[in-house]
Amino acid sequence: MSRITLSRFLIEQQRSANLLPAELRFLIETVARACKAISHSVNKGALAGVLGEAGTGNVQGEAQKKLDVIANDVLLEANEWGGSLAGMASEEMDLPYAIPGQYPKGAYLLLFDPLDGSSNIDVDISVGTIFSVLRCPEGVTEPTEQDFLQPGSTQVAAGYTLYGPQTMLVLTVGNGVNGFTLDRETGSFVLTHPDMKVPEATKEFAINMSNQRHWEAPVQRYVGELLEGKTGVRGKDYNMRWVAAMVAEVHRILVRGGVFMYPKDARDPSKPGKLRLLYEGNPMAWLIEQAGGVATNGHQRILDIVPGQLHERVAVFLGSKEEVETVTRYHAE
Repeated sequence: MSRITLSRFLIEQQRSANLLPAELRFLIETVARACKAISHSVNKGALAGVLGEAGTGNVQGEAQKKLDVIANDVLLEANEWGGSLAGMASEEMDLPYAIPGQYPKGAYLLLFDPLDGSSNIDVDISVGTIFSVLRCPEGVTEPTEQDFLQPGSTQVAAGYTLYGPQTMLVLTVGNGVNGFTLDRETGSFVLTHPDMKVPEATKEFAINMSNQRHWEAPVQRYVGELLEGKTGVRGKDYNMRWVAAMVAEVHRILVRGGVFMYPKDARDPSKPGKLRLLYEGNPMAWLIEQAGGVATNGHQRILDIVPGQLHERVAVFLGSKEEVETVTRYHAE
């Protein structure tokens, strides 16, 4: 059985169901190449002098790591010249990035979180890149912020690359979720996790328990029931995990089930959540749904939210259907 590389997989998708325009295929391959370069920098770590703070802040006022800035630049430079994009937006940049005038423009918009979980970099724990692809509105050649404000249900491709013990690219183009592992010897991403599925039931949850006192009542109730275990109303014992990188949390759920929660909390009541809707919430929600899971903000499906701004935040409950539906129902009650 010959190995199916990412390129072959995408070409077969393009042929079989005519699912993938050539321009979109080229864009996904370009993002994958950029992620290989980021993987290389992440793996070199202190040897390449890329650890530690960059001495700058991003648009959210968070301190940037050197690798945040490097990863952002790699993605911009790899994707600006290819001709498939009309514009890009990054969690690390205040405004959309215009394609330089000397390059052709394409039909798509690329959004990304260049290095998710960057607080993990200096301690050698998994980090990743998250990306989302939208169609640029018809007739627009110079996209503004408004053109990026599309609900997640309009995405045409989404995925992430996890830089862990293996470097893995996990992708959806709207017909299921497939995982590819980077073969460092050949430099190719190879299909190793075809048709990934999230089990409906689980005994594993992920949440930052240190914020418990700030949560709203439905989340307090739900997590309280999980902690009661066998003796409580749920009738089973749960394990807790927390990696502090959404990519790693979602990857674990895609591989073996679970529920990931980053709820709204009382520390900043003006913000609906901590994670970014366009760079984290939407791509991850679509991947989870494509694998048979559920993703809500506690009240509605994340993919139905119409964003009001580029760096809008969102509460996130995603993963195994049974658990996400329960915590969402508690919000409704």
